[in-house]
Amino acid sequence: MKMNVLKAGCVSILWLGGTLLAYGQRLDLKDLSAFKNPANSWSIVGNVFADLNSENTLKTTKGEGILVNTSTEKKAGSDLYTVNEYGDVSVELDYLTAKGTNSGIYLQGNYEIQIDDAWGLKTATSSNNGGIYQRWDDSKPEADKGFGGVAPRQNASKAPGLWQHIKIIFQAPKFDGAGKKTENAKIVSIELNGVTIHENVELFGATRGAAGAEKAKGPLRLQGDHGSVAFKNIEIKELSSIPQNNQGNDDDPIYVDAASNNMIRSFVDVGRGVRSVHAISVGGPEKVAFSYDLDNGTLLQGWHGGFIDATPMWHDRGNGTSRPLGSVTRFTRKPVLAIAKLASDQDKWIADTAGTGFKTKGYVMDKQDRPAFKYFVNGTNVTDAITVMENGQGLTREISVDQPSKDLYFLLASASNIEEVSKGLYLVDDKSYYLQLADGSAKPIIRDVDGKKEIIVAIGSKLNYTILF
Repeated sequence: MKMNVLKAGCVSILWLGGTLLAYGQRLDLKDLSAFKNPANSWSIVGNVFADLNSENTLKTTKGEGILVNTSTEKKAGSDLYTVNEYGDVSVELDYLTAKGTNSGIYLQGNYEIQIDDAWGLKTATSSNNGGIYQRWDDSKPEADKGFGGVAPRQNASKAPGLWQHIKIIFQAPKFDGAGKKTENAKIVSIELNGVTIHENVELFGATRGAAGAEKAKGPLRLQGDHGSVAFKNIEIKELSSIPQNNQGNDDDPIYVDAASNNMIRSFVDVGRGVRSVHAISVGGPEKVAFSYDLDNGTLLQGWHGGFIDATPMWHDRGNGTSRPLGSVTRFTRKPVLAIAKLASDQDKWIADTAGTGFKTKGYVMDKQDRPAFKYFVNGTNVTDAITVMENGQGLTREISVDQPSKDLYFLLASASNIEEVSKGLYLVDDKSYYLQLADGSAKPIIRDVDGKKEIIVAIGSKLNYTILF
């Protein structure tokens, strides 16, 4: 197999069943040398932030490792092409959008996977994030020809300013010795934020905005003329054979819907080897859901998309676990007590319930069939009301106590890093999600603990905040 040379931070070799599948490299984003004639709208930076209140706005800091395009109506950017060209390929990268922005990833410069700000949409179209633009089959009647598209199976998009991960397996078109196309290109699969949104989509021709005629090899192209966007961890693997999707067994999956507000009790796996055995998952028509640990008052995870895959729990004997059907944002890797009594805001967090008098009291339902969780801890009764935002963009949370105390603190997050981007708004865990405290809340404390960051806040009598993801 021909091995193209490009500047890279690492070399990857993928094996399947003893067969060499791919040779690949991660683009070294210390400079723009992996790209052809980059326009000045593209630059390498060290960090990037979106403004949730301003359209098409990205702020950057100096450094390396992140590729950023800045494009406005007054000064449109240009598309960016890799120096190397590829046929059958796996493309895996992280991207981040500005509010209201639009961009795209073009395989071979010709077949576009859409990037846009689709945050909170209940249903995504082919024009939204992860959609595939498509030229219809030329063998169809004239009236049916033209351009259309394939929508993602569900909207797995995250908020502007948060990193989104996409993995594309692409099969290039095939040509005979005379240059006649003998096989159409195909999107074998696309995973967006951990969710499979496309499988086996045949591409009958180059899509809108194509760079030229279809061919056996072409560059990776990043759209730069429609809005501001950032990329990192760009890894491209040339494939010597196309991996087949592992369909597993033939058992029918058992899915639980949430067309109206719905709940399901199960075990929930929240990290490698870590399981919440007293958990409940809550979903609704907004197509946003969350899981909650009743033993600690911990919000475990939230997700956009479908509700619950109960197959592991209910098929045959089952193992008691359920899985989210959407794109998951984990808020913790381990269920930890949400409320602790601390002599000072620098005291070590009390991770378990020993000595706290913790007692779960279940939950009560409101008029819209949404639960408010109740428990007793450290001499006070706690009500923890978590609701899905009507716009589908995240969760709101209100924690109230009946015996306020100045030494009661709430653990908002423990993460690899926490960045304050504006008053009361924090980015958590390398731009995995936002925390936004309500006006009038106490000032949170961000502290270093065992190589990680913790953000805690005094509760008072009531604490209100929002999680955006």
